Amino acid sequence: MDLMLLQNRIGYTFKNTALLEQALTHRSHSSLHNERIEFLGDSILNCAVAALLYQRYADIDEGDLSRVRANLVKQQALFEIAQSLDLPHFLRLGEGELKSGGFRRPSILADTLEALFGAIYLDAGFDTACNVICALYNPILDTVDLATLGKDAKTLLQEFLQGKKIALPQYNVVATHGAAHDQEFEIECLVPKLDIQVFGTGGSRRAGEQAAAKLALEAAKVAALKPASRKSKPRTTQLKLAGIATSQPDAPVNSPATSETPRAGRNDPDSAAQE
Repeated sequence: MDLMLLQNRIGYTFKNTALLEQALTHRSHSSLHNERIEFLGDSILNCAVAALLYQRYADIDEGDLSRVRANLVKQQALFEIAQSLDLPHFLRLGEGELKSGGFRRPSILADTLEALFGAIYLDAGFDTACNVICALYNPILDTVDLATLGKDAKTLLQEFLQGKKIALPQYNVVATHGAAHDQEFEIECLVPKLDIQVFGTGGSRRAGEQAAAKLALEAAKVAALKPASRKSKPRTTQLKLAGIATSQPDAPVNSPATSETPRAGRNDPDSAAQE
């Protein structure tokens, strides 16, 4: 295990390599593990990211800053950074964790990365730790959309429709499947003005609504790109197909191949009146 390779990747060389080794040590490996340092690193990470966002985005209010920070320091974000550093290669795990694939577990990798930040703080102070954290997060901030980061699909759909002055979507439970302890909910999401009807499934009603909202948002964005037509629109029939509703025009009422123009008969009130 070449610790210098990891230090090159994070842009910091430890004066006390014992701190680095402890930060990489899971409790399954040794009694001198990284949990206390991880506790310290968690607080340092939150403070460093808060300072980074405050300095970088002067026009964002407190609520949005909090939302963005929460999503930058959550387990999934830390897991992805840890993978980019190839941190699994440097973990010190017990035999049981090695056999069970602990080096791939998001919680272990996220905690280890926080411990690494804590170890840098102990080795060189807050400013150095903050610089390392900022160097890892700036490339991420260069690519993410802060307006949508951390917002769920239902919120994004609602904001999109409100921006277009379209009524809010309707959610209906279509069906539930499975035993009571392991149900799957099928949820319908309707946006009548855009002729959108989609279906999502999830292990709870909320999860099903989120899945349906995601499909509805994708369909709404496509619909918004279409130029408005001045012609009257034909009546449409909603079809459930692969989770996305599609619109098919109804067949004409009077088709030359299937029907003739009805003629007034004796039982026709208008015909009788003319007679």
